[in-house]
Amino acid sequence: MTTHGFTITAEGPFDFDASLRFLEDWPATSALPSDGRAMRFAYCAESDWLPIGVTVTGAPGGVAVATTRPAGPGIRGEVARILSLDVDGAGFAKLGEADPVLGDLQRRSPGLRPVCFWSPWEAACWAVIVQRSSMLIASRIKQRIADRYGAKVTVGGQAYPAFPPPVSLLEAGGLGLPAQKEEWLRGLARAALDGVLTTEHLRALDPQDALAELRALPGVGPFSAGLILIRGAGAPDAFPGDEPRLFAILREAYGLAEDAPPSAYRKLAEAWRPYRSWASFLFRASSYGTADGRD
Repeated sequence: MTTHGFTITAEGPFDFDASLRFLEDWPATSALPSDGRAMRFAYCAESDWLPIGVTVTGAPGGVAVATTRPAGPGIRGEVARILSLDVDGAGFAKLGEADPVLGDLQRRSPGLRPVCFWSPWEAACWAVIVQRSSMLIASRIKQRIADRYGAKVTVGGQAYPAFPPPVSLLEAGGLGLPAQKEEWLRGLARAALDGVLTTEHLRALDPQDALAELRALPGVGPFSAGLILIRGAGAPDAFPGDEPRLFAILREAYGLAEDAPPSAYRKLAEAWRPYRSWASFLFRASSYGTADGRD
């Protein structure tokens, strides 16, 4: 099969191997089997909702990317967003110089940047599927939906299903989910087709406005809104300010009082601008030995 290639150069520290190790243990995205050297995934590109297979390997100063169909600027931008290579990270290390706690995390995981969902649409679907469910069960349901309704893409010589685009789920029959969740997914599909669940739209808004707009979508609460904006759209400088698990990690790391109000955490995060999402990601990643650390 013909493949098409391009490279992406990282601005600032970046460790592809760290991103690959993270993805190998993160079930939410349904990444394809890894050989420890290449990152492979199949998804419906946000730029045209058509399926595409992607293989990413490390390269000097960035990554080399091979795709199963020609990749225009839209797809190139999507791959860069997935690996947080669409952001100049040169200033992130400087934050650690002023914040020893964050600096310690950066030294333990040098060059690790947030790894995102393939699209905000897929992040939103995951946020609904995983509600009141374990990560393992949710990942199996998500894969079952892809198997039934997603188009097959050949990557590395094997055919894999991509998670279906919005129009497919809007028209799908039973998804194997509770009726309420299925209705929520169809509502999200309509929002995606209206252009709401796109990187371009969400990152054009002020983060607080984007979070408020996302919380108005069916089945999307405060935590899910933050997940979609930060790990879906890849917004580099957002801090939801109402995430109990992140609060618990920060409380222990900075010695905050058990009854510290949300404003205390928001004040702490102010020092991380313009990389609040990146700093929060490192703190979450530091707790990923727990069962719920990768939601």
